[in-house]
Amino acid sequence: MSILSLKDGVPARSQTDQIPWPQKAPAACPISAVKSRLRSVGLRPTRQRMALGWLLFAKGDRHVSAEMLYEEALRAREPLSLATVYNTLRQFSEAGLLRQVSVSGPKTFFDTNVSEHHHFYNEDDETVVDIPGSEIQVSGLPVAPEGMVVSSVEVIVRLRRADGQESVAKLAGGGRA
Repeated sequence: MSILSLKDGVPARSQTDQIPWPQKAPAACPISAVKSRLRSVGLRPTRQRMALGWLLFAKGDRHVSAEMLYEEALRAREPLSLATVYNTLRQFSEAGLLRQVSVSGPKTFFDTNVSEHHHFYNEDDETVVDIPGSEIQVSGLPVAPEGMVVSSVEVIVRLRRADGQESVAKLAGGGRA
């Protein structure tokens, strides 16, 4: 059993195990499911949370940055500020609806799949892809300092093109040249 599924030495039960949620079928994600999901974790279903919840969860498992979600909201004609997007993503993460994946300094993605798994991070095009939890075995963890417990272990495998060339998508997106 991985360290990610243990809490105080006991297998943890995820809140998402108790809440039906369509992860793979966008058409099966009615707005009432978003409202139920928010209420089930103690969040009031405000207009902003509902709109961002729909954008996040109606497309199945995915990894988005705050900026990506903000752009999606603009395209959907949702009148939201970038600060509202950041605040909502933080609230969703604290409530267990999202998982934060910090890949490089301040660069953070939010993962709609909160199950135990690890990630590939493509440095060339700045994308994140899931690695199933069973694909990586972590051993030899150090003993936590006195009064502390290990709450999780997350592995991020960084990728770049083997030929040393940066991807066209990254160069077009204003990345490093």
